[in-house]
Amino acid sequence: MPSYLDHNATTRVDPRVLEAMLPYLSGPYGNASSLHRYGRAARDAVEQARAQVARLINAQPGEILWTSGGTESNNLALKGSTDRAAPTRLLYGVTEHPAVMEAAESLKERGWQVEPVAVDAQGLVDWPAFERQLAAGPVRLVALMRANNETGVIQDVGRAAALVHAAGAWLHVDAVQAAGKIPVDFEVLQADLMSLSSHKIYGPKGIGALAVKSHVELTPLHHGGAQERGLRGGTENVASIVGFGVAAELALQELDERAARALELRRRLERGLSALPGIRIFGAGAERLPNTLQFALAGYDGEALLMQLDRKGFAVSSGSACASGLGEPSHVLIGMGLDRDTAKGAIRVSLGKDNTAAEVDQFLQALGSFAAP
Repeated sequence: MPSYLDHNATTRVDPRVLEAMLPYLSGPYGNASSLHRYGRAARDAVEQARAQVARLINAQPGEILWTSGGTESNNLALKGSTDRAAPTRLLYGVTEHPAVMEAAESLKERGWQVEPVAVDAQGLVDWPAFERQLAAGPVRLVALMRANNETGVIQDVGRAAALVHAAGAWLHVDAVQAAGKIPVDFEVLQADLMSLSSHKIYGPKGIGALAVKSHVELTPLHHGGAQERGLRGGTENVASIVGFGVAAELALQELDERAARALELRRRLERGLSALPGIRIFGAGAERLPNTLQFALAGYDGEALLMQLDRKGFAVSSGSACASGLGEPSHVLIGMGLDRDTAKGAIRVSLGKDNTAAEVDQFLQALGSFAAP
């Protein structure tokens, strides 16, 4: 049987989520902005989901804005929070997701000085270098992800927030991979903005959220309606919003169970990999997401190995799904100081709540056929 081991790329819709969505696909069809009973029913569903997503990260419902996913949330955070300010400096982690990196780099066209924040060999922020960057001049915004989508490395964004706020700047946290896998607390982490995505937590694709503190001024990316307090015009995708809400509620309820099970499987995978020749695990010395492991097998290109594993029935990734097919080495691993050849050999395994020990063992057996001396 094929084994899906690429849950950081996307997850299947949980049957309980689909069940909650179906009535809004085939039954109540009101526009959530309409005042009649059909519209009010849709609005009630949207607001219930908003409260569910807010609870996942300990935010207030009024701080949650619906978007089409993590990419839009990151773009709205970076572009929207800088639009009304005189261009100064914006900092982003060198291992950030492309949606953050490219949004940040695009601001150069508007006169912003954009600088990467260095990380060490484990993928963790180089704190002395970061503090020097903050002290070097005015900074408007810093973007640091809570957990890396490739290595799973978890950043201490709470520590970053204290430094960022002391410098008079705002902190944006991409929590797309972290939420639902580890505790994520909007208040405790002291983030000013935070991105979330439904399809990473067994919800539907095409729906995400941006959590925004009330003091942050945002300019919308597009105009045309008063929805989402005028910050994200367009008729609400009620069925998907409902699905995101239920997925968030389930993720919160089952967080400890899912994390413990994923960690058990990841450790089983790590033990098996350690017994194979030529294996290198990235970020092994740092705290990581319980479900994520990225490694390289000496002598193999990551994408070539991925396709051979696919033929054996295993779906894995060579890094971020949003950067796949470019033929370039992982920018995450390059940022961690690895050479291009090693970085191009990367394979990511990201486990899901329904994976089994048998699947891990079968994957190791398949990989062992390539690693044999």
